[in-house]
Amino acid sequence: MSLIRTESINKSYSGRKIIEDINIHVEKGEIVSLLGVSGAGKTTLFHIIAGLTEPDSGRVFLEDEDITSRPGKIAYMLQKDLLMDHKKVIDNVALPLVLRGMKKEDARNHVNPLFEQFGLEGYQYKYPAQLSGGMKQRAALLRTYMASSGTALLDEPFSALDTITKEGIHRWYLGIMEEIQLATLLVTHDIDEAILLSDRVYILKGNPGRIVAEIEIEEEKPRSSDFQLSEKFLKYKRHILSML
Repeated sequence: MSLIRTESINKSYSGRKIIEDINIHVEKGEIVSLLGVSGAGKTTLFHIIAGLTEPDSGRVFLEDEDITSRPGKIAYMLQKDLLMDHKKVIDNVALPLVLRGMKKEDARNHVNPLFEQFGLEGYQYKYPAQLSGGMKQRAALLRTYMASSGTALLDEPFSALDTITKEGIHRWYLGIMEEIQLATLLVTHDIDEAILLSDRVYILKGNPGRIVAEIEIEEEKPRSSDFQLSEKFLKYKRHILSML
């Protein structure tokens, strides 16, 4: 059974159809990318899956539970890290647990062992302003993980990073996802990122936006450091470009 799946999602605004007949799924431990140009409806679809927007028709399921228009069921990480500057990093990360009713000190004790795993050991009691851009994204992902129940939506989480920082965090991200097995739907407009990180890539295209292709990236994880330079990688990229 798919962890996340949509069934025939349709959405219009002011009489203009934005997305049409969207059927996608994410399996346990998978990273699936939703790739498309600006205006194809990626954010609209994400908001529907997250329960923030009601579809005109169609349903969203988390395993066998209908979660259509029910926010808070799937953890959602936005493009910006949205860490609260006045809170220490450990308290930013522990916030989902506190919101569920856990005492502050218990929440800190629960998340503290994960800081080493997420490459943030020693930064628990720093403030966000004392972290680099890449470290902020790691902290934001850890917070998302604490808010999750095995699934997450990531909306262009690495787009604000410079190229060198992004390359490093991509390698780290693939490693940590192999460990925590968080089923993830990732929105991106970066073809290289989609190929590098994903098990499968959905291509969203058109007006209204429709899924025009589902591409399986048949490359073992963790992927080699020279995968992006390989002919196989370039073949995937040419194929996706032809779809877009």
